[in-house]
Amino acid sequence: MLELRPSCEGCGKSLPPNASDAMICTYECTFCEVCALSRLRNVCPNCGGNFQHRPIRTRAQLAKHPASTDAHSVAIDEASHARFFERYRDTPADER
Repeated sequence: MLELRPSCEGCGKSLPPNASDAMICTYECTFCEVCALSRLRNVCPNCGGNFQHRPIRTRAQLAKHPASTDAHSVAIDEASHARFFERYRDTPADER
């Protein structure tokens, strides 16, 4: 079950369960679309995976399985991610 984390781990932007700009990697690291595609260039700083839009859970599903309220730390170490990105910049996500 997806956690549906409440905010972007890059900039802290609120990402409610119905946010159309919430993006996740395979480990559910959660970023807004701007951070995921612009700042991070579609490479997760935690695992090296790519991002996909997070599915939206219906109201009925949220009643049974509420979204997480636990916020994760907000920080992107730009220099560290630049070095990390260099390893993956030319490698498709399915080959990383």
